[in-house]
Amino acid sequence: MNLGTLIVGPRDHVVAIAELDDTAAAELGPLLRDTARVVETLCRPEQTYVCMWSHGRDARKHLHIAVQPVTAEVRARYGGLRSEQLQARMLADGDEPDITEVEQFCERARELFRAITDSSTAHRS
Repeated sequence: MNLGTLIVGPRDHVVAIAELDDTAAAELGPLLRDTARVVETLCRPEQTYVCMWSHGRDARKHLHIAVQPVTAEVRARYGGLRSEQLQARMLADGDEPDITEVEQFCERARELFRAITDSSTAHRS
């Protein structure tokens, strides 16, 4: 996927949202919101896709939720494709972002997640 895509997944082995326990389900909404905020702040996309995957070869494998920034530049690079067609082409092409850019993005994302967490903690106090 393109630079800025973050994957949210449960620590425990879960293959579907329907299998989340009450605690994990309650944590998922705020976590996805915060992840989308990080992606939108750092990437300024026209769209942020949030989609779930769990496919293995022949059965469900493990729950993964992709939070993906989609900019006009990304769409143009893939012939204007959108949604699942865009993601399928990206995965099939196997293009990977530069590792240095990924590391830099991850550091900025970590800092922003910390700031969001600190802000949420301060509001609850």
